[in-house]
Amino acid sequence: MQDLKPVQKDAYSLILEAIDSGLYRPGDRLVESELAERFGVSRTPIREALQRLETQSMLTRDGRSLIVASLDHNQLAELYAVRTELESLAARLAARHASDEEIRVLKDMAAADRRLMGDAQALSRANRRFHKQIHLASHNRFLVQQLDLVHRSMALLATTSFSAEGREEVALDEHDAVVAAIAARDEDEAARHLRHHISKAFETRLKLDAGELPVRNR
Repeated sequence: MQDLKPVQKDAYSLILEAIDSGLYRPGDRLVESELAERFGVSRTPIREALQRLETQSMLTRDGRSLIVASLDHNQLAELYAVRTELESLAARLAARHASDEEIRVLKDMAAADRRLMGDAQALSRANRRFHKQIHLASHNRFLVQQLDLVHRSMALLATTSFSAEGREEVALDEHDAVVAAIAARDEDEAARHLRHHISKAFETRLKLDAGELPVRNR
């Protein structure tokens, strides 16, 4: 029996994950040689990955350098407008198509995430996994693809809304409401609760950017 070897990630995925994890933040300069050394790959795939990320507006030019892009107020509003519509549709379709097993997984994830309260970054990662599970439960591959694009752009946000004081418990309560509606096969309520959840996340982010909410250290 052959040993199963771990799947090697390509340069594009490695750089994208580094941005998503906050290793590289908006405004940070990306240098081919440094990236090649960090990820242990040659400069050619790094160069191709950087070109691809620039085409996707994840990176932008600053003179001759490439830096991680940032979102201005209008771009942020546009991103959340699209996210709200697509996420609410995913919740609606999940209420219609999710298997019993998928619903149990959503319930387990929502419950497990409460153990992460106090760690904004861990909760942010768990939040992405939770939303991805709803996307998959919609059983619509084209919707999943579009939501992947939206969530890729979310990596350009320098902070997580979970860093706002008091947001964690409220957001997790909103997750519970979404899951309950999906489990009840109530499409309208699932869409409504998901739409409300994204709206409150956007509102929280705007208040954070305006300095209207205190930020926790972790």
